[in-house]
This record gives sequence, C-alpha cells and structure tokens, in this order.
Amino acid sequence: MPRFFGTPDGVKVGDLFIDRQDLRDRHVHLPPQSGISGTKAEGADSVVVSGGYADDEDHGDYFLYTGHGGRENGSRKHVKNQSPEAPGNAGLITNWALGLPTRVTRGRNPLSPYAPPAGYQYAGLFLVTEYWEELGVDGFLVLRFRLDRIAEQAPLVMRESAVPDPAFATTTVSRRVRDSAIAREVKRIYENRCQVCGIRIAGIGNRDYSEGAHVKPLGRPHLGSDTIDNILCLCPNHHTQLDIGGMVLLDDFRAIATNGGDVIAQLRFESSHQVLVANARYHRTMWGPPSPSAAG
Repeated sequence: MPRFFGTPDGVKVGDLFIDRQDLRDRHVHLPPQSGISGTKAEGADSVVVSGGYADDEDHGDYFLYTGHGGRENGSRKHVKNQSPEAPGNAGLITNWALGLPTRVTRGRNPLSPYAPPAGYQYAGLFLVTEYWEELGVDGFLVLRFRLDRIAEQAPLVMRESAVPDPAFATTTVSRRVRDSAIAREVKRIYENRCQVCGIRIAGIGNRDYSEGAHVKPLGRPHLGSDTIDNILCLCPNHHTQLDIGGMVLLDDFRAIATNGGDVIAQLRFESSHQVLVANARYHRTMWGPPSPSAAG
C-alpha cells in the first residue's frame, strides 16, 4: 500500500494516544520503535518527536530534528556518523525535495513545554523546509532537519505559546502539499515530465520533481474528484498557469493561452492515462471560452 501523506480520517490535531500501538492502530505512525516512517523512494509520511537526541530543539510551530542512526542501542550517545542514505533520513530529504507533508506526533518529554504530559499527541502536518549536516555534541556528523507547521490547520493548544523565529518571519513557504497516491501514480507514469512542455526538474539524489494538477479543482464549489481522470503531470509553471486561468484545455487537449488564444502545446498522454473531456470543459467555464482561432 502506498504511503499516505496527510492526516488520517477520524484523527484531529491535538488528539492524544496511549502508546505506539495506539498510533499504529489509528494509522498515524506505523513503526513500533523508529521515530521516522519513510524511505528514499516514497518519502517520510510521519515522525515522532520525543527528545531522543541531544541535538533536538522543539519550538512549537517549528522544530529542529536529528536524523536516524549513529547511536548505540538503548543510548542517546552517537558512536558513528549518520548517513543520508539511511531510510528515515533519505525519506525526509525526499520530502524536502518534493514538498511532501509529514505527520508530526509529540511524545512525552519533560524538557519540552510543547510535549504532552503522558503518551503521544498529534501535532498536525509539517513541511521539511531545510536540512544540513553538522558535527553533533558527541563529535560525529548528524543530519539536521527543520520542520515548519503548515498554517492552514486547526491550532494546537500547548502549555506554552510557540516561539516565533525572526529569521523566518518574512519568509513564505509556498509548496503544494496535496499529493495523493493517485497523483503520485500519474507522475510515475510520465516519469515526472510535464505533459505540456516535457520538462522534468532534477533534484538531489535522483529525486525528480513534478506536480499533480487537478483539472476540475477539488473542494467547494467545484467538487472535482481526486481520480486519475482528473489529474495531469505538470511542471510548477504550467500547474500555476492552469490554476490561475492562464491556460485552458480544448476537447482535443490542446493547451490554449487564455489571453490571445495562442496554442501552447498539444498535451502528451500515455496509453494508461486519460483525462475526462468533461473535466477540461468544466475548467474552461471557469475562465471563459477560448478564442475562435484557437478552437478552429
């Protein structure tokens, strides 16, 4: 089953859980012991923050998280360098490269005013906004990840107010976080190449980037479906152009510039993927009809 990057059904920000088995039963965090659930190929769908590393820093709405590995069993002490290829670390790097959200759960930690007094508490979805390598307190290289809470969520009630970060006060993180398993399948079909321009954006460690674009938008009032016949694989530029009405799709799936009616491209489709003409027609009604010259 593909990893799910979002909040599971029936789970709310602030929900409390008794133990790791409770987290697993509710599909919040599946590993029974590891703090990171993820792989390089898929990304990291969830992490647990419980102060397990001396380098960890929790500031409420953001935290600095130390990667996996390098410790003696049952100890917080590092005895070797951490590896960016370790599954959990590689998964978080994939999230950073592709803009995937990560579920964050805090475990009991007497040193943190943001942790629950017992058990575990779901803190919501966060984005990996930075990562780097540095020398840890034990003298070995560790991987450090900064995770920032996505704003469009219910507020999390904590024992103390979250500490703002002045360095990030004027920075807007604008990454698309709706990335369903179906969208990932469409991107796999096209090997992350844009169906309009053919561009594939290369990232670190063969982590190519593209975006799953819904032709008929999700949510009210449109109520488009999160299905393969409503999703295109696009580069960020053409995804944005589609979303803001800069281009529309004709019934033969030529992409047309809304201003002027010039043909941008004939969309490329693989045999295993097709978008419903009805979804393209709905998108056109949002932005007005194309010019007669383009429709001819």
